[in-house]
Amino acid sequence: MSQLFTPIKIGRQSLDNRLVIPPMCQYSAKDGLPTDWHLMHYGSLSHSGAGLMIMEATAICPAGRLSPFDLGLWSDDHQLAMKKLLDSIRQYSPMPIAVQLVHAGRKASMSQPWQNFHYVKPADGGWQTVAPSAIPVNDNYGTPVALSKNEIQAIITQFAQSAIYADKAGFDMIEIHAAHGYLLHQFLSPIANQRTDEYGDSLENRIRIVIEVYQAIRAVLPTHKAVGIRISATDWIEHGWDLSQSLVLCQKLAALGCSYIHVSSGGLSDAQQIPVGPNYQVNFAQAIKSHIDIPVIAVGLITEAIQAEAIVSTGQADMVAVGRGMLYNPHWGWQAAETLQAQVIAPPQYLCSTPHGVKNLFK
Repeated sequence: MSQLFTPIKIGRQSLDNRLVIPPMCQYSAKDGLPTDWHLMHYGSLSHSGAGLMIMEATAICPAGRLSPFDLGLWSDDHQLAMKKLLDSIRQYSPMPIAVQLVHAGRKASMSQPWQNFHYVKPADGGWQTVAPSAIPVNDNYGTPVALSKNEIQAIITQFAQSAIYADKAGFDMIEIHAAHGYLLHQFLSPIANQRTDEYGDSLENRIRIVIEVYQAIRAVLPTHKAVGIRISATDWIEHGWDLSQSLVLCQKLAALGCSYIHVSSGGLSDAQQIPVGPNYQVNFAQAIKSHIDIPVIAVGLITEAIQAEAIVSTGQADMVAVGRGMLYNPHWGWQAAETLQAQVIAPPQYLCSTPHGVKNLFK
């Protein structure tokens, strides 16, 4: 029996299998609101055969957006628009849907990546960026303003308020984005965080905001609703954030009741040296899984069914996220199930689509 296609629980949320669609930014929102593109995009992926779909990085406030075209959850209007999107998808798909909440920090106010990727100045519709310290990513980004302690507290509150909107909109789970060089990751890394107050310098201080964001979100949600977190396990830079520090953070989060850890890496600086290849991040997920008792999601150039199956069946991770592969082939999950002789849920309109000779693919 395929282990990838066995059920799993995240908190109290039951998943049909261990295949995850991770967040993938679409840069197609208008004033933070979803558009028809999101309905087509997520509607398609909701029939992929995955057990869970995590919606793209969704900003907790306008200045937290990666670009002026990012989704947001900071008002009643955004909550209602997200609810309408989810209700439309759920007419035809039972797939659980999570949302990833983010503040981009010093990596905010950028153009769409296919439009000569650059910092969008306030005069051109962008905004002043913020960060733990006034250190830009590089010359292509804006120079951020260092956050005051009062401003840090306001951002923690915004994360919690955004989670309330997400809950009211009907998302099944919440994921906190503390990876890929965005604001929470910036606080974690000594490369981006050169503060000397209680939010900087020591490891205990640098992880403080992540712990406080998790606690603030957990406090405002129903107990049944899972709250997980995505981290970059390492900056891939000497003297930066690394696996040993990630283990400390993950153990503290697990002790507080965090529902899962979604393990990625990098994204903080263009000085990173990443040996990209199949499974290049899986060893980080495996190391973290060996130190905590909550589900761990592995990600990173996982493109083949047998590859994903091996990660789960050998205990390297509890779940596997397939991103680019799902964009390229929205029925990747169906084909993986066929390869592994497993079953997936499909809409009745597609039941006649199985290739000749394939039996019992759809539940």
